[in-house]
Amino acid sequence: MNHPDNPVTVIKNDHTGQEVWRYDGYVLERTATYVKLEAHFARHNVDLGYVTFRRGDRFVEHFYGDRWYNIFAVHDGDDNHLKGWYCNIARPAEMSADRIAQDDLALDLFVTPEREMLVLDEDEFEALHLSDPEHSAALAALAELQQQVLQGQPPFDSPD
Repeated sequence: MNHPDNPVTVIKNDHTGQEVWRYDGYVLERTATYVKLEAHFARHNVDLGYVTFRRGDRFVEHFYGDRWYNIFAVHDGDDNHLKGWYCNIARPAEMSADRIAQDDLALDLFVTPEREMLVLDEDEFEALHLSDPEHSAALAALAELQQQVLQGQPPFDSPD
C-alpha cells in the first residue's frame, strides 16, 4: 500500500555520521518524537543466516527521537507473513517532515515471530570505541528492547 501524501526519506549513517545508504518510505503515524513508516526492501536479496531479506519485502519501521534504537517489523513481500523484527541500536533519530536520519551503532537485535532473540554484531559494536556515556546508552537500549520483547509490548505484540 502506498501513501503518496506522506513520503519520507530515511538516511542510515554509520557511527561517525557518514551516510551509508538512503531509501524512501511513507509515514503511517507521527508524534513529536516518533515516526512509524512503511518501506519496501529495494536491494538485492540478503541472506543473514537467520532470516533473508528479499526485494519487495515490506518493512514497518519505528523511529524514535528520544530512544537509542529503531525497530523494523519485516514482512514477506509475497504473502506478508511476519519474518521477525530487526532492531538497530542507534543514536536517537533526527526527524523532520520529509526526512529521518539515524547513526547506527552496529549492535543489533533480531526477534523471531516466536519472540526468540538473537543479539548480533557485538564485536563490531565494541570495536567502535564509543564514549562511556554512549556505550552505556546503547547497552541500556538493548536491555530495554529485550524487556519489551519478553513483556510482549508494542510493537512486539502484533505483526503490524
